[in-house]
Amino acid sequence: MQRGGVFGRRKLIVGGADHKAGPAGGAAAFTTAKAGLRVALIDRKTFPRDKLCGGLITGRARRHYAEIFGHEMPFEAQDRKTTVDFRFRGAPMGVISDAPPLCATMRRDMDAMICAQALGAGAADFTGVSVAGIDPEAKSLALKDGRRIGFGVLIGADGANSQVAKALFGEAFDRAEVGFGLEIEAVGEHVDPSAPIRIDLAAAKWGYGWSFPKRCSTTIGVGGLLAKNPDMKVAMAEYCALLGVEADKSSFKGQFLPFGDFRKVPGRGAVLLAGDAAGLVDPITGEGIGYAMQSGHLAAQAGIEALRARRPQTALALYRRHLRPIHRALCMARLIRPVIFLPAMEAGFARAFRRSSTLRMQYLRLMAGEAEYGDILARLILRLPRLTVLAIRAKF
Repeated sequence: MQRGGVFGRRKLIVGGADHKAGPAGGAAAFTTAKAGLRVALIDRKTFPRDKLCGGLITGRARRHYAEIFGHEMPFEAQDRKTTVDFRFRGAPMGVISDAPPLCATMRRDMDAMICAQALGAGAADFTGVSVAGIDPEAKSLALKDGRRIGFGVLIGADGANSQVAKALFGEAFDRAEVGFGLEIEAVGEHVDPSAPIRIDLAAAKWGYGWSFPKRCSTTIGVGGLLAKNPDMKVAMAEYCALLGVEADKSSFKGQFLPFGDFRKVPGRGAVLLAGDAAGLVDPITGEGIGYAMQSGHLAAQAGIEALRARRPQTALALYRRHLRPIHRALCMARLIRPVIFLPAMEAGFARAFRRSSTLRMQYLRLMAGEAEYGDILARLILRLPRLTVLAIRAKF
């Protein structure tokens, strides 16, 4: 394919407005190119590029990566973390020293690797090019350099503030339901690669804080429902102070985060949404990289099937069937979330969490993909009366 050429109606585009060559977009482009279809990978940034994200890779994400790309995700030995320190408003809730392995990575490196694999598989390189407009009905998009590209199927893997979602629905997300996160990369004396992963419940309202030590920096952040945190910078400043990190508010980097408010209909006809653009982020753990890769792969499979049948308008129906297990898991997570984050319940949950190493391990097994929300929901229903009693005691 000639770079800059117009793609015919049987071609597939992975693109949108912001970061499209990340886990979801890269997985979609790689899958499509490997299947022999012509695919354009569009991103306004060139790679490597920085991306706001904790960069903690779970066992679930590693499994999806291996299934899609055909090999294990590479990591240095020092990136592997098996100790997790849980806190509640700074107070210890227990340390798990034999957790299922978590890998601390920089999104700059990981996304560049995924993008390179997609391009290496044959995707046309449109990185460093911005999208000026999208016309879903005409199945075309305009680039800011004046070129126009037609498509058979378009996959919008362009994050929570998705331009593709705006073109379809008028807005990228519901402000009453969306999450928001702030983050910094702490360097210097704050870098200790051997330190444990730290997760602080209630560092933000209906959310948590995190400290992920890496080779060259420590990623520190807070996130929660935007509607419950009108001034997230205050929560972030307090969390940095709790950790002993001096950070000016001007250094905080922010990003909207889907927080369980996924799109039940993730697209329209031949236009599909994947990853954060479809709201596919765990509303309890905040993990989205695994779902991003998985949904990008599933969107590509749906697009490939629809294009080969010469029925691109069936892509969404196929994709929705593929997504049912993910949507079911997210629905269960939304049912559980109030037990953890509801102000009336959080102290009782924290006390139960502190007392139960089983509960802490279940949380980590969930992140690792070794447990499912159906199992946890059943266990939680049995614990709910006790959690309610603990919440009442904590309040009075």
